[in-house]
Amino acid sequence: MDRFQEMQIFTAVAEEEGFAAAARRLNISPPSVTRVIAAMEERIGTQLLARTTRSLHLTEAGQRYLEDCRRILGEVDEAEEAAAGSYSIPCGHLTVTASVLFGELYIAPLLAGYLDQFPSVHLNAMLVDRVVSVLDEGIDVAVRIGHLHENTLHAIKVGEVRQVVCGAPSYFDRYGRPGHPGELGSLNIVMSSASHLLSDWQFVNEGNDLSFRFEPRLVVTANQAAINIASMGWGITRVLSYQVASQVAAGALEIVLQDYEPPPLPIQIVYQKSHRVPAKVRTFVEFLVERLSSDAALQPNIEGSS
Repeated sequence: MDRFQEMQIFTAVAEEEGFAAAARRLNISPPSVTRVIAAMEERIGTQLLARTTRSLHLTEAGQRYLEDCRRILGEVDEAEEAAAGSYSIPCGHLTVTASVLFGELYIAPLLAGYLDQFPSVHLNAMLVDRVVSVLDEGIDVAVRIGHLHENTLHAIKVGEVRQVVCGAPSYFDRYGRPGHPGELGSLNIVMSSASHLLSDWQFVNEGNDLSFRFEPRLVVTANQAAINIASMGWGITRVLSYQVASQVAAGALEIVLQDYEPPPLPIQIVYQKSHRVPAKVRTFVEFLVERLSSDAALQPNIEGSS
């Protein structure tokens, strides 16, 4: 077996954190995977993977070797894609990631239009409520809400979202509209456990930061469920403005405490920095930028949106 194939197997074992899972991913037998890793460690002269009966993890040498393997395999993929013309013609498999609700509302409806324009591209949309590593998980394009911390990524801002407190107008008619964030503790609060806004609620008052910790009376596992319950008039919730833009526009929800909202968070289209960007990535980024930038619900200073 050549070293290129060995690197592919080692990378799969490290990413899947197991021999059996790597074997399934590569469609080879687990004993073959075990033999390859053992032969690699013997040839290199150091242990790459620390094994116990219950777990497997990289040694320090293994972590460095994994980074080199990813770089080398990536360069080989680039060379093959360039030879196949993928840097001039959009083709191949493209993976995009976004949070679940944003993806369902704003990304998924656009995908068919892109595929109709570029029939040689196959798309995989990974919609999950966690920050997916672009490098480690093979992501081509990511839609991120918030500020970036990775300096290896290129980002294009397409809009902003606000952190808003909202409830049904009928609920506020019965119990009053809060005039200060400190009054929220006396109201019914429904929150999603998938939201990073669950515990500490940050506000701003005349340039000064305010922080409150409220105990939700009702916790659900999905943002949409919390929004639906608030729309029914049971209580209030705190969400990102895009999540309730349609309900606010329809009058089903009302935003309160706008004067205390923290600064908006940017919506950014993110992809890896490279001197050569594959045509599938370039065209998909351009496609998303054009459409998301023109969506009024994702722009600042619009009631109930941004």
